[in-house]
Amino acid sequence: MATNGMSLLFRLPATLRPAAYRTAQGRAKSQLSSLAPSNANQCRTFTTNAPRLGSTPDRATDCDACTAALQSNRKWAQDATTKDPELFDKLSKGQSPPILWLGCSDSRCPETTLLGLKPGDVFVHRNIANVLHPGDLSSQSVIYYAVGALKVKHVVVCGHTSCGGVAGALGNSTLGPLDMWLEPVRELRAKNAKVWEGLDDKEKALKLVEANVRAGVDVVRKTPTVIEAMKSRGLTVHGMIYNIASGQLEELDVSEGEEQKSVREAAFSTA
Repeated sequence: MATNGMSLLFRLPATLRPAAYRTAQGRAKSQLSSLAPSNANQCRTFTTNAPRLGSTPDRATDCDACTAALQSNRKWAQDATTKDPELFDKLSKGQSPPILWLGCSDSRCPETTLLGLKPGDVFVHRNIANVLHPGDLSSQSVIYYAVGALKVKHVVVCGHTSCGGVAGALGNSTLGPLDMWLEPVRELRAKNAKVWEGLDDKEKALKLVEANVRAGVDVVRKTPTVIEAMKSRGLTVHGMIYNIASGQLEELDVSEGEEQKSVREAAFSTA
């Protein structure tokens, strides 16, 4: 209901929105204004000074970025066809990816690329800070389809270092709609406040990244479709952290004991 209310407020003309909401929205816009490049010129340049939530290294100006991307796509398609002449013909007939990837929207974490795989190998859902919640219809629909229809063999929940969403959850700035979205991550922060006391900011961020991945794995394992697939055909759920500085993945130990597994299945299985 809160999400629907917020959506309604966004659709109302600015003059009809409640004064308190307009004030809060103004503060949120102020906090987020630095996330976008300066619009002083029609053709802007991204710089390495971009803030936490969505930094982009020095690149070509954004006026020609899309044109360059389209040209790169044509070259990529040609190269891919040269290496595997049947690739796109096979892809046009359907998909059967073995992996479902649940990760962060961060542009530095392109799952198919960092896994060294090809189109058709990974089914994907990404959002800010790879937040998984049983009430999120988007991620739950992806999980249901990937596990129930595509019959993926592995589900990967992946967080990453230098995560802007995690940094936002560790801070106390107003972030507009992101405040609501990051609430589960802030809950993890609050839950572990005493345990992480004394750690520096970088260490806390890494701990929160890991805790968020483990929480995501827990959500996935409690999904009825996943429970059935784990029991009937050996579906495996993994938790991983991608290190942006090294380009390498680390797999977390997310194994569970037999008693924990039995309790989970008894509580969350559905017929």
